[in-house]
Amino acid sequence: MKAIDGIDRRFLFLQGPHGPYFRRLAKMLRASGAEVWRVGFNKGDEVFWSDAESYLPFAGPQDTWPERIRAIFTDHRITDLVLYGDTRFVHAEAVIAAKEAGITVHVFEEGYLRPYWVSYERGGSNGHSRLMQMGVEEMQRVLADAELDIPEAPAHWGDMRHHIFYGALYHWFVMFANRRYAGFKPHRDLPVTKEFQLYVRRLLLMPYLAIERMVTTMRVRNGGFPYHLALLQLAHDSSFTAHSRFASMSDFLETVIEGFAEGAPRHHHLVFKAHPLEDGRENLRRKVNDLAAQHGVADRVHFLRGGKLARLLDHARSAVTVNSTAAQQVLWRGLPLKVFGRAVFAKPEFVSTQPLPDFFAQPTRPDSRAYRDYRHYLLETSQIPGGFYSARGRRQLLRQVVDMMLAVDDPYDALEKGTAAPRQQLRIVK
Repeated sequence: MKAIDGIDRRFLFLQGPHGPYFRRLAKMLRASGAEVWRVGFNKGDEVFWSDAESYLPFAGPQDTWPERIRAIFTDHRITDLVLYGDTRFVHAEAVIAAKEAGITVHVFEEGYLRPYWVSYERGGSNGHSRLMQMGVEEMQRVLADAELDIPEAPAHWGDMRHHIFYGALYHWFVMFANRRYAGFKPHRDLPVTKEFQLYVRRLLLMPYLAIERMVTTMRVRNGGFPYHLALLQLAHDSSFTAHSRFASMSDFLETVIEGFAEGAPRHHHLVFKAHPLEDGRENLRRKVNDLAAQHGVADRVHFLRGGKLARLLDHARSAVTVNSTAAQQVLWRGLPLKVFGRAVFAKPEFVSTQPLPDFFAQPTRPDSRAYRDYRHYLLETSQIPGGFYSARGRRQLLRQVVDMMLAVDDPYDALEKGTAAPRQQLRIVK
């Protein structure tokens, strides 16, 4: 059998997670014998790559990108495209062109079972993932001969401080050193200067926010009332913008509060938990409070800025979300779940189909055995131990992911064919 190597493979990287992960990944691919290039769209991309010879700046207007990426594919005889997320304009157009040319598309994302795992798939992620077309019965059939000790659900975000730091640094370079990239257009609507200010503000406020979270969490946990959780996500995140029916986070907040006011028992409470990386670009607390007052439930609705989800789930009655991956922890605990968007975990065995008022009144529980099989399947395929932002997380991730990228079969086919490499045992250090 031919050994796994990168001979005759030519990888093109687009935008990756903030920080040095893509640079480290490229270095290991080169060590396998592959050739690697990187397209950069701003100074942040350039700084975190550092290898000038393989760096291809794109400074033109965005409408010239589809033609430019096709030319790059041809000129460099690209065999593999690597990117982080697949919905921003430059990535979506590149994926279309790559599939037309028969180029393998490698997509990284935050883990479906975060924070101790990242997602690696081919072709697409989240609402574009192959998981969207897979049923639980198919997964159970493939798992018949697989063996894996499944770790318990993680209790906290693994490297949030590193994530925020690299985000702030990246946006600093884009804001103050981006003259070379006149045509750069951020994939989010917020100006880069505002993004940078929000990252810095978040770093400075972390001690205060930690105290505020602790006080609010204790108030909820010690309140003695039954409560339901609403798991919020970043309104600018691709999962929310590309794979949900809501035009804004306010629409989701109003839907949830209205359903709670109509259906929940009068002694039940509702807790909105913000995403750990919520940066304050929207005053969600004020919106929640205003909507709760309008629907007459102000004394039963609470807002929590991030924090550890596990502590809240230990006492929750149910949870609702658009399509946050935090819902995986809800399902792991066997709690009822209502989902409003497209998600890889939105299988009929797991999520409630009840109207929202009925869900809050008496939610139906998921099939926990089927969910454990589903989670097992993910851990054997697309979920890789490690992380993008901390040095320890990157080391663990790189030990396995390069072989997966060089393999002929994608993670899902590899498990079914029996060609998947043994998985590392995940050692969680708290």
